[in-house]
Amino acid sequence: MEDLRNIPARHLDKFIEDNLLPNTFFRMQVKQAVNIICSFLKERCFQGADHPVRVSKVVKGGSSGKGTALRGRSDADLVVFLVNLTSFQEQLEQRKYFIQEIKRQLVACQREKTFRVKFEVQSSWLNPRVLSFVLTPPDFKEGVEFDVLPAFDALRQVTGGYRPDPQIYIQLIEECTRQNTEGEFSTCFTELQRDFLKQRPTKLKSLIRLVKYWYQRCKERLGKPLPPQYALELLTVYAWEQGSHQKEFSTAQGFRTVLELVLNYQQLCICWTVYYNFDNDIIGQYLKNQLRKSRPVILDPADPTGNVGGKDLEGWRRLAQEARAWLSYPCFRNGDGSAVCSWDVPVTCAHAEEDWICIIL
Repeated sequence: MEDLRNIPARHLDKFIEDNLLPNTFFRMQVKQAVNIICSFLKERCFQGADHPVRVSKVVKGGSSGKGTALRGRSDADLVVFLVNLTSFQEQLEQRKYFIQEIKRQLVACQREKTFRVKFEVQSSWLNPRVLSFVLTPPDFKEGVEFDVLPAFDALRQVTGGYRPDPQIYIQLIEECTRQNTEGEFSTCFTELQRDFLKQRPTKLKSLIRLVKYWYQRCKERLGKPLPPQYALELLTVYAWEQGSHQKEFSTAQGFRTVLELVLNYQQLCICWTVYYNFDNDIIGQYLKNQLRKSRPVILDPADPTGNVGGKDLEGWRRLAQEARAWLSYPCFRNGDGSAVCSWDVPVTCAHAEEDWICIIL
């Protein structure tokens, strides 16, 4: 693969097509692996459990669910919504038991040679959030990485144009405030996170892939800590919404705009009102408090308690240094040698109420 830094700006679209878009065979393999695990979770996994367990639905999240997967990165997030979990608190307290049962049943399938499974070491098995493993079906040359997360089905049936009842967010806010667990229950809103990106124009998804590829390059070079990748995805959406909002646009301009937003991380304050807003007094006051916090603030469009901008300024500082260096590379140069212009996107825009200023979308 050619070095992205040296790809002329006018050839970035071809670079994405040739190197980053998943090919048909890759997509089919990942889809087949996802179907195997979904069937396992729905039909077999909890049959031998000590207490009856019922799965209400299994939702594919992450890059595969959003349609922004990179070629060669065969990973899938599966959120298992369980009828047995009836509150956010129960999810926090009981998810480890469901994770243990899923692992036990996967080991049983491996003994039966249904498929091969390799588990990843968890940072904490006292109260794990996720079961990570690599699945290799018999006819696969390579494994597919899975993260399986048990969750409380707070949203129930999600359909097109769905907007949650404010009471769901009030319950979430009260739980997170009481337990100091902000962002802990983002898995409950996986379908909204997925839908927020899934219906976007194809070219915007390609730009997201490019930004993610750049982020992975930075991660390989810099190591940790870095801001969450999801924050970069949301910055890309924001840059496009504010700077273009067209199905066809200059990829180089979009890419440059995202990196310039990274440079200005200390001023970022972004909030979408697609699924929640300021109309309800409790939610509105909570949002104002969130948006008064130290920058960067990038609220998860699906979960107002989740600031995906994170609290690690050192990670942002290191990524910003890398972005500054990249802006001088040929991928941000036009054919005549001049610098590609960024979109005119405000880092903050005036939406004043009381003493706070933020970006509301």
